[in-house]
Amino acid sequence: MLIDDFTDKGLVSKLGTQWRGVSDQVMGGISEASISHGVIDGRHSMRMAGHVRLENDGGFIQVALDLAPPGDTIDVSGFAGMRIIVRGNGEKYSAHIRTLDNVRPWQSYRAHFTALSDWETIDLPFEDFVPHRLETPLDKTRLRRISLVAIGRPFFANLDISELAFYL
Repeated sequence: MLIDDFTDKGLVSKLGTQWRGVSDQVMGGISEASISHGVIDGRHSMRMAGHVRLENDGGFIQVALDLAPPGDTIDVSGFAGMRIIVRGNGEKYSAHIRTLDNVRPWQSYRAHFTALSDWETIDLPFEDFVPHRLETPLDKTRLRRISLVAIGRPFFANLDISELAFYL
């Protein structure tokens, strides 16, 4: 199930929902993020870049996508996981999933990956997504949002994504 191949210059996904950049500034932090569309090595892509800073209890930047209109969810129980085609600057990043069970902003299900300098396809099986600050196991029938995140330590994030999908 293709979520996005980033051919839309306005960063509207194949689901019809809009990608957006978010930083810890929403809670008083000072990390800076930018999100942009581009063509890199002939691939349409979205770039997330910025400085992750820990001051003022901050420490993240992210690109986030609602998977359905507000109040709705999608069922991905027929899929094995999330597939991303990415390249980056050799840093560790996270993929976050939110479901109806995530009632606090800091709760999510998280899996990690490293984005190297060459384009690479990375499969993140759903069983690798670990609950963060909640006990409830991941319910694949009630997904609300996905995010790709630079988090937890000071560094310069530079992540290019050319495809995001759920795979069988």
